[in-house]
Amino acid sequence: MVQSQEGYTLTIGKLAASADVGVETIRFYQRKGLLETPTRDGGFRHYGREDVRRLRFIREAQTAGFTLEEIGELLELDAGEDRGRARELARERIEGLNRKIADLQRARDSLERLAHECAEGTEGPCPILSSFKL
Repeated sequence: MVQSQEGYTLTIGKLAASADVGVETIRFYQRKGLLETPTRDGGFRHYGREDVRRLRFIREAQTAGFTLEEIGELLELDAGEDRGRARELARERIEGLNRKIADLQRARDSLERLAHECAEGTEGPCPILSSFKL
């Protein structure tokens, strides 16, 4: 635990609750090297503000679609202040999200067209079912 965290300690359960994750998620992140595993003090591991900040960062980065490997790199960049690489990773993620959005829009448009065709006809198989080739 970093000195500036003195007086602010959480158990693993409280750390998990601070980011709305399970204790096993904390342990998983520790095994992946994303979170440090503090030494035991009085039989318990104690976590501080930096651990909370790091855990929340991991969760936010996952929400943005970054992989755990990319999150590890972002955490390293945070320590080294490499803004250029961080920006590059963000742009790559944006491009990936744009591709996914385009794919979802095509799927939605196709399904809307099929739903309309299904509503139009009253006989024979519904085009939705026919398109999926049951």
